[in-house]
Amino acid sequence: MSRECCGPDEPEDRPMPLGLGSSSAAGKTGSAESPAGADGTGRDGHDEEDAQEELAPWWRDRALLLPAVSGVLLAAGYGLEWSGLEVSAGVVQAASLLAGAWTFAPGALRRLLRGRLGVGLLMTIAAVGAVALGHVGEAAALAFLFSIAEALEDRAMDRARHGLRALLDLMPETARISRLSGEIDIPADQVRELDLLVVRGGERLATDGVVTSGRSSLDTSTITGESIPVEVGPGDFVPAGAINGTGTLQVEATADGRDNSLTTIVRLVEEAQARKGERARLADRIARPLVPIVLVAAVLVAVWGFVVGDPGTWIQRALVVLVAASPCALAIAVPVTVISAIGAASRFGMIIKSGAAFEELGTVRAVAIDKTGTLTLNRPEVVEVVTSPDTTRERALVLAAALEARSTHPLAAAILAAAPAASRADDVEEHPGRGLQGIVAGTPVRVGTTRWIDAGDLEPDAAKLEERGMTVVAVEIGGAPVALLGIRDELRPEAAEAVRHLADDGVRVMMLTGDNERTANALAREAGIPDVRAAQLPQDKERAVRESAQRVPTAMIGDGVNDAPALAAANVGIAMGAGGSAAAIETADVAFTGSDLRLVPQGLAHARRGRRIMTGNILLALAIILVLFPLALFGVLGLAGVVLVHEIAEVVVILNGLRAARGSVALPPLPHLENPAPSRSERQAATPASNPGP
Repeated sequence: MSRECCGPDEPEDRPMPLGLGSSSAAGKTGSAESPAGADGTGRDGHDEEDAQEELAPWWRDRALLLPAVSGVLLAAGYGLEWSGLEVSAGVVQAASLLAGAWTFAPGALRRLLRGRLGVGLLMTIAAVGAVALGHVGEAAALAFLFSIAEALEDRAMDRARHGLRALLDLMPETARISRLSGEIDIPADQVRELDLLVVRGGERLATDGVVTSGRSSLDTSTITGESIPVEVGPGDFVPAGAINGTGTLQVEATADGRDNSLTTIVRLVEEAQARKGERARLADRIARPLVPIVLVAAVLVAVWGFVVGDPGTWIQRALVVLVAASPCALAIAVPVTVISAIGAASRFGMIIKSGAAFEELGTVRAVAIDKTGTLTLNRPEVVEVVTSPDTTRERALVLAAALEARSTHPLAAAILAAAPAASRADDVEEHPGRGLQGIVAGTPVRVGTTRWIDAGDLEPDAAKLEERGMTVVAVEIGGAPVALLGIRDELRPEAAEAVRHLADDGVRVMMLTGDNERTANALAREAGIPDVRAAQLPQDKERAVRESAQRVPTAMIGDGVNDAPALAAANVGIAMGAGGSAAAIETADVAFTGSDLRLVPQGLAHARRGRRIMTGNILLALAIILVLFPLALFGVLGLAGVVLVHEIAEVVVILNGLRAARGSVALPPLPHLENPAPSRSERQAATPASNPGP
């Protein structure tokens, strides 16, 4: 019997292993109820262990055995009946009834003893009543059709969940570890942090790590959804499950084999499947009270039979009403869609934390995007230096680097890269949102935004640099501005294409940045973004997103840390490039493991499609009840006819929900993007600091 339709017999709180022997990696299906289990109408007798095993072909599925036996016996019984062998037909049909009813009747009675009602109870009462009235064949048909529909429903749900667990097939069974005594092979789940992995060409990575030696290309398409191979070398982060190219890599593990970014993704998605969205709650609100209402309605119909003097006819109609108004299709309408859609999304690098977030994502009509690291590559470089007549380019860079050595802001990394042999600064003080000041070789120096340091005679040069899309950092020595550093963080090559797709889908795009207006507008023109909010502090970004969310459903795309206020203010917070950062995944409602911005319109389209499927399923389930109820009440359809229509409708709902498992197509490559993965030093330099910088 379907766990979504009839509820678990006993509370479940044991972990569901996903193949790595770790509850932290696997998550717990019992920690939150199944998407429809809370309505008290879910699973009867299908062992949870079955769902954990490899999904067997349908002809070897034990859950289908009793319904199949019931169907064969029912067909044989009808054949004997048509041959005139009434007694033999009755015996065979009774056997068919027992085989089919065994899948749901015992569980329904156990729950009734605990004071819980479910659809299985309605079917049990209908079957018993039909037998009492002498309609054994109709009771057998009810038991067969209901049991086979619920077994197919269980299989559909298991198939959707199994598709997610298949992500763990990306993990190799063994890993090659370098020891002092030589290389040895160990089970992948025994890899520990700081182990040195040897990954040869064509092999998968057993866990997350950092390349210590060797160069190669990695295929991360099954994890991040990005089809272009990523070139990696010493210092680069590499994720679990990625396929190595032709070179041999030595990788220092940064996570255990059973607790890495891939197992984190699976855990989060399984937890998401247990959290309900608006439509799931709507289905629950309708289905939960419907079972007792149907029971009361059936009793009233039977009582009416005694009032009018024809109890036999109206008792039979009461039994048919029990079946016609059962909410099983309604209970399954949303869960199968949510599980299928969230599982499919994870396979192209989109991690959705809850059913509510998935549904909300399907309503988004505006997107706010943080500039640095989201629209840009987050690899700022000093591309131009303008100095006053009494200062050289080298001196300006050395002085600026002496201060920036104390900062972890991305712009600091660019300045340090331009002057690696910088001297030491003393008494360095940070001014959040402005810059730094300190003493270098006895001289007071300030480095920061032109909003904080007056550019003086260099102001025209600052304007020219900003109009060319550069962030301008001013250098001041002894109170006088002596240089301007033009730093540019290049736009991601796919950014303009992603923005165009969003606009074509009717989604308004807004860029938020702490840069000045001229620099922000220059970059926005390249990306095709009409709405630009420049010189934004974190609280300004939060306010802009909140105001947009009050008008239309709005998503905020950021790094999940610096943009936390804005992410919280949005209807949906989205973190990009979070495959190696569990913290970033935990911050947002939705996380993309890849950094390709084209995943965003793809993800929104996927959510809109899933939302349409959910709505269609709910309407279909309600329509079936509304149509069948009067037909049953007035005797237009008998028990067998109502059961047939009802269960066919449930199968249609299931098949429609499974359509949400169709993920989006792979993204086309970006041939001009040579190495989209930031190096280890670049990632460390991009770590947010208390100084937001210019």
